[in-house]
Amino acid sequence: MALEMTIPSPGESITEVEIASWLVKDGDYVEKDQAIAEVDSDKATLELPAEASGIITLKAEEGDTVAVGDVVCIIDTDAKKPKGNNNSTKKQEEKDEAPKKADAKKETPSKPSTSNQEQDKKTYATGSPSPAAKKILDEKGMSAKDVKGSGRDGRITKDDATNATPSMGTPGNSSRGSERKKLSMLRRKVAERLVSGKNETAMLTTFNEVDMTAIFELRSQYKEQFKEKHGVGLGFMSFFTLAVVRALELYPDVNSMIDGDYMITYDFKDISIAVSGPKGLMVPVIRNAENLSFRGVEDEVKRLAIRARDGQITVDEMTGGTFTISNGGVFGSMLSTPIINPPQSAILGMHNIVERAIVRDGGIVVAPVMYLALSYDHRIIDGRESVGFLVAIKEALENPEELLMDNEVKKALEL
Repeated sequence: MALEMTIPSPGESITEVEIASWLVKDGDYVEKDQAIAEVDSDKATLELPAEASGIITLKAEEGDTVAVGDVVCIIDTDAKKPKGNNNSTKKQEEKDEAPKKADAKKETPSKPSTSNQEQDKKTYATGSPSPAAKKILDEKGMSAKDVKGSGRDGRITKDDATNATPSMGTPGNSSRGSERKKLSMLRRKVAERLVSGKNETAMLTTFNEVDMTAIFELRSQYKEQFKEKHGVGLGFMSFFTLAVVRALELYPDVNSMIDGDYMITYDFKDISIAVSGPKGLMVPVIRNAENLSFRGVEDEVKRLAIRARDGQITVDEMTGGTFTISNGGVFGSMLSTPIINPPQSAILGMHNIVERAIVRDGGIVVAPVMYLALSYDHRIIDGRESVGFLVAIKEALENPEELLMDNEVKKALEL
């Protein structure tokens, strides 16, 4: 029986996908549920499992764009699993070739012809460098053909090499190759959305700085207890996520989107977390973050990050979101202007934490400081809301015990 495998729908509104790579070859025997291909949609990269066991015939090539429901391969379910495997065949071929290679090595090389002997005598003919000159030219990355020799029979001397100056237009000895590679559908969609965010919004960015001392002290005091009890680390993302939730309560316009002539404001906080996965930037969503504790946020961040890293993230897990947090600090970024994730209206950019001199209580102290950036759509978020929102985040992060934990640290951390 010949089973036709079609492309299933990866999610709502997705009508086509791209064959990113085949994990099997035409004519291979596949087992049921074995991953046979990776397909890219405009939101995620997913694995396509075999629906039955049998010999597979591929009907699409890598890079092809196919519609949902199209046939991409046929599996002959009546075919029997062949004995052995390709690896054993290859090993046998290598064994067969080994004696031939050994015999070839044993062959006696022929004596050089008279013409070759004469050529050997002319080793130092015009343009040939002396050993010392060759070393100097190699260090300069120059070729002997670019230097005129002043020695006997045009030989390049040490002085010739020392005085030689490489042309600014002369390529060196290093590789100058290039590679042309088609962007994945996911990467193309990310690019499209980023350009859309820049071109279709009145994007503006406001900045502030946060003294992270209070959070450092809390983490230093409680992170071991927290991890021992909950099995997950007490990171920075829980503090930032809950600070964002609080600020969105105070400034609901930031939790809004434009829909034509209307503004939609949400009473829930679905926080998108930008993470770097093997296939590029992914933005999984923490649903109803307003209902989560520190432990809840850390559990969800860890779960989504692992799924993104392992390529298991689903379209549903990346759909929606009312506000985005992007942490460029993990890569060492000091400051940036993050691009809004449409159709959202704002995004918070976190950056690296560096010890800086700041003024506290009238004196100069050294403290761990992070720069924050809030990019927002000025069409629906005014300066008062944007600046007030970022200040509210700053206040919560600098005084987390009072503003995020109600002065009950152990209760908030569920210790």
